[in-house]
Amino acid sequence: MDVALVGLAASGKTTLLRALAAGHLPHHANPNEPAVAVVKVPDERLDRLAAMVGAKKTTYLELRLLDFPSLSVGKNGPPPQLLGALSTADLLVHVVRAFTDASVPHPLESIDPERDVAALDLELAFADLGIVERRIERLKAETRSLAAGARGAKERELALLERLQQGLEAEKPVRAMGLSEEERSLLSGYNLLTAKPMLLVLNIDEAEAGRSLEIEAEARGRYGGPGTSAIAIAAKPEADVAELPPEESQEFRRELGLPERSAAERLLQEAVSLLGLITFYTAGQQDTHAWSVPAGTPAVKAAGRIHTDIERGFIRAEVTGWQELLEAGSHAEAKRRGVLRLEGKAYEVQDGDVINVLFNV
Repeated sequence: MDVALVGLAASGKTTLLRALAAGHLPHHANPNEPAVAVVKVPDERLDRLAAMVGAKKTTYLELRLLDFPSLSVGKNGPPPQLLGALSTADLLVHVVRAFTDASVPHPLESIDPERDVAALDLELAFADLGIVERRIERLKAETRSLAAGARGAKERELALLERLQQGLEAEKPVRAMGLSEEERSLLSGYNLLTAKPMLLVLNIDEAEAGRSLEIEAEARGRYGGPGTSAIAIAAKPEADVAELPPEESQEFRRELGLPERSAAERLLQEAVSLLGLITFYTAGQQDTHAWSVPAGTPAVKAAGRIHTDIERGFIRAEVTGWQELLEAGSHAEAKRRGVLRLEGKAYEVQDGDVINVLFNV
């Protein structure tokens, strides 16, 4: 999954990337293209399961982070080639400046997170509106050339696009328009920017780090909605602490008043959730592994994430909740206590399930 970091100049995107990548920034030769970093998603549940079974290897979920060049707003909006590259991302992370630093001037000359959020949202809506309007023009021309009985599919698409046009003109993102699964599928080839899930990251002052969760709650109330969430992070101290050894980082977090959970854990787990993914686990001594699948995935398809042969030869799945397994202390004890269940192909995998698939090929 590709996660795009976007924002105005001096918003702190690259500092946030340092916090997420534990200081290991990728070599970046071309300033007109995004820097790319592959990061592991911190997962306390996975760590505890790996410790329980004495795993030799622990495999985390991974996300690709793309740090895009700073976006401009207003008369000189983002260039089309940059918006085109942005359209391939699965999730947008808008880093919004909420910190004050006289030595780093804001491109709009003042600190106003609400203005910056609205300005970038408007640029993305304009980009989508252009795509929708061009497609509407083509569809109208194509529909006129068809016999009345052959216009059904194009007329349905046209009606949907005209609905999107009205919403975008009212500055409403596509993700908030209440589209059905069938409508989202119809639009999938358009790669509309405002259809993508959006995570707003308020980059706050170090002095406000102790109020991160309070600021975050306020931001979610103001900006949250379908496919949209918000978190508050003091990126600079988080980036500094991320480069420390684990045994030192917790002490420094306490001294700086940072939340107990790191910026990487909070942001990346929120990203996974916004992408509509859940996490299940396989817990073995050779490898304890986190796997992601879309919510609602049946067990047989989840088995295919592990290996296609396991999906093909699926018999049944042994399933235990992660907390129940930790409380039991072993798979054998979980079975003895009756908390290990046998589930069939159609079982809908739940977030936090620990699964052992029985199969035969």
